[in-house]
Amino acid sequence: MKKLIITFFLIPVILLSQETTNNDISVFDDTVLSIISKNAKIEILADSFIVAEGPLWDSNKNRLIFTDVRQNKIFTWDENSGVKDYISPSGSTGHAPSFSDGGIGANGLAFDKNRNIILCQHGDRRLAFTSNVKSKNPEFTTIVDNFKGKRFNSPNDLAISRNGDIYFTDPPYGFKNFSDKYREINFNGVYKYSKNGEVSLISKDMSRPNGIALSIDEKYIYVNNSDPENDPKILRFKTSNFEEKLFFDGTELSKKYPGGFDGLKLHSSGNIFTTGPNGILIISPKGKLLAIINYGKKITNCNFDDKEEYLYVTGFDDISRIKLK
Repeated sequence: MKKLIITFFLIPVILLSQETTNNDISVFDDTVLSIISKNAKIEILADSFIVAEGPLWDSNKNRLIFTDVRQNKIFTWDENSGVKDYISPSGSTGHAPSFSDGGIGANGLAFDKNRNIILCQHGDRRLAFTSNVKSKNPEFTTIVDNFKGKRFNSPNDLAISRNGDIYFTDPPYGFKNFSDKYREINFNGVYKYSKNGEVSLISKDMSRPNGIALSIDEKYIYVNNSDPENDPKILRFKTSNFEEKLFFDGTELSKKYPGGFDGLKLHSSGNIFTTGPNGILIISPKGKLLAIINYGKKITNCNFDDKEEYLYVTGFDDISRIKLK
């Protein structure tokens, strides 16, 4: 009888590293790893908003303050209490002719030297401030609401210098469907409001000026153009003479991914964290793309806590954060 010989063929198995690919961040330059880990993950904190915006860290209360432009409200979030209503209304009180629906609330927020909240108010079409306290009947004090006697469109975002000058953008997002009804200025401007009350026009040539931030040395301001179809880019202006330079061209990224250049902030390293195609772009001071935090959708703005432990991000419908180094 013939013996049945059974041969076992051993198929080589390639063992993968225990380190798995992190889909939340794409790193293009390892220098960015000094401020964020390649394993950083997106952590959703809350959802069910309409247009969350204006993230501002309140170090005194260890909480995030943010707006919802469509709900005309300001909210807070903290580790213990989650989301709470804070200030309502936030951006529309009848101060100026505006639409009764749409994006009428406050957008960008900042603190002044007295820890009052400065707001970019879409509906009231002004920069104003109010006390940093919970209220359903807040008192707003106008900082500035016009350029050469003509009302602003809908101030969107702002950056404040160490001496108190305010740089801000004025796109048409408060106008329903970009209607010209109520409009008094026929361009979308970037401005400087000096502490002496003077308003200077920095640029009137951007189609959708939006997020704005000062460089660490305050020699430059960076301004996002939130126009993904026509001119997705970041411009840089000298604060001394408003000389303009293209800082980052996002045309090719915009062809591949959803999302545009909306809000942006400066990290203490000098790197720029900006909303953009596919999520958050991290860009060096020389304009090199270092990494992308991959949200895979449109988001609106971002900001750091005072110790830069986290980057807080507002989406249209949610708020989230990413751990930093």
